[in-house]
Amino acid sequence: MLGLIDYAIFSLCIVGIYGLLSLALNIQWGMTGLFNIGIGAFFAIGGYTSGILTSPETTAHVGGFGMPIPVGLLAAMVLSAAIGLLVGLVTLNLRADYLAIATIGIAEIIRLILQNEGWLTGGVRGMANIPRPFEQITGGQFEWAFLVMLIVIIGVVFLALEAARTSAWGRVLRAVRENEPTALASGKDATRFRLEAFVVGCAIMGLAGALYAHLFSFISPEAFEPMLATFLVWVMLIAGGSGNNKGALLGALVIWAIWSGTQILTGYLPAELATRAGALRIILIGVLLIVLLVTRPEGMLSEESDRRRDRRREEREDLKD
Repeated sequence: MLGLIDYAIFSLCIVGIYGLLSLALNIQWGMTGLFNIGIGAFFAIGGYTSGILTSPETTAHVGGFGMPIPVGLLAAMVLSAAIGLLVGLVTLNLRADYLAIATIGIAEIIRLILQNEGWLTGGVRGMANIPRPFEQITGGQFEWAFLVMLIVIIGVVFLALEAARTSAWGRVLRAVRENEPTALASGKDATRFRLEAFVVGCAIMGLAGALYAHLFSFISPEAFEPMLATFLVWVMLIAGGSGNNKGALLGALVIWAIWSGTQILTGYLPAELATRAGALRIILIGVLLIVLLVTRPEGMLSEESDRRRDRRREEREDLKD
């Protein structure tokens, strides 16, 4: 029973990290319409940045700085945002389909650099001995404390994004997404607003990567392959409800429960079928996505439900005045 609880807590930690990725994608795609297929790149940049800065002295890769974990988390966000800014300056004037091609190409370039530059990242061997927060004070059972920290971080990010969504800035982002010529006619710099949304999303993706590195105490290029670091995040956001921050978190919880649940079930398959289980799980997620798009294209929690709630709140505030 204790083992099941520990597994549930660890799974919730992973859900929280994917929840941050889904929230980050929501500000890019859900609010602004930026078709970013390079999520894995900024996820990886955050993980390796924090790993390099906080790891103990080693000859396996650049590192040995032994900095505090909060410094690693902050640096992961800053570097991911900086690279996101450079990428955005080059790509954000492209049409949606070309933007998708450009971002997935950049993501693969970054992943291959991480895989082949062993002096920098440990290469295919990965980066080990990344420090875990609270491990010394919790006797190695740090997942509970990590989950509490993660909930606080998600809460802060969620509240900040909700405030951004209902602010004038968020309204301009939606205007740019829905009718860019009208936004331009209103005097709004659409490129600047898209760039701001892209950079904020990249910073949150970098934070998620850093938390992933400190949760597992090990990272390698395989962890940031497109299937896990990009496709799954897109499914989470679409299933939960694009444009809705609560939907982004709900989608992360539901899709990861299905993904990890099918992994458990494949353990009971005969050996000759076990090798095909990975493909079957991908097919299952794909079928689920198709069913959702056909039956509920707005996702489990639609953006319109948030708008209705915002209008009711504004009406109540007007009545009070």
